[in-house]
Amino acid sequence: MRVHVALSPSEFADAPVSGRTVLAVDVLRATSAAVAACEAGCRRVVPVPDEAAAEALRGTDGVVLAGERGGHAIPGFDLGNSPDEFTRARVEGRTVVLTTTNGTAAMMRAATGAAAALVALTNVSAAAAWARDQRRDVTVLCAGDNGAFSLEDAVCAGLLVVRLSDGEPGAELSGGAVAARALGLHYAGHLWRLAADSPWARRLAHQAREVDLAACLRQDVSTVVPVFAAGGFATAPAERAGLAAGAAGRDGAGAGA
Repeated sequence: MRVHVALSPSEFADAPVSGRTVLAVDVLRATSAAVAACEAGCRRVVPVPDEAAAEALRGTDGVVLAGERGGHAIPGFDLGNSPDEFTRARVEGRTVVLTTTNGTAAMMRAATGAAAALVALTNVSAAAAWARDQRRDVTVLCAGDNGAFSLEDAVCAGLLVVRLSDGEPGAELSGGAVAARALGLHYAGHLWRLAADSPWARRLAHQAREVDLAACLRQDVSTVVPVFAAGGFATAPAERAGLAAGAAGRDGAGAGA
């Protein structure tokens, strides 16, 4: 297995995607929000490039508009980009049309691969297992920070690389993958440090979004992997069945309480 990490959007054009398994990562906050939306039972998450493209889908049956610009919710949209906004009451069974400053561009680029999925710190081990099962070379696209390097995305990519390479002794890592792996190992077990070390995390804190930081800077709290199919990222059928069974079990337990 060959593993490549594009550490910023400036590397996307040259990043190998054809015939590969491609994963997009935007820890703060697009892929974390997408994992939360799929966990809450949304039908799919459809990334679009801008507000106009999202607005064009307004009024479509079952569509919810979500997104941000510069960390702020887009006026008139149903939801912003905070993972905690994507509750069952708001998104279950609905299509989330998402546009964000950084993440959705990486998602759309990932979708051009042979197989594509979304990874965040919240589902990194599940995403690694899914990628390994695809039996292809892997490319990871870091959404970055307004076109530049993003520390938290590189750390997440690195933790993914650790899981892929540890299970594949002959794995060949690109320079970007080696750098990301080192960062992942450096922050492993200390993800809370990203809240202070990441410039984007500090800006979100300045916007009083500490709740988002707490939600996004958690590791392996979800086994959901949003996988691209039919124009959007959705929970794989087997995972969806498991989530439905879990929800039914919780409802039944509540009824008997």
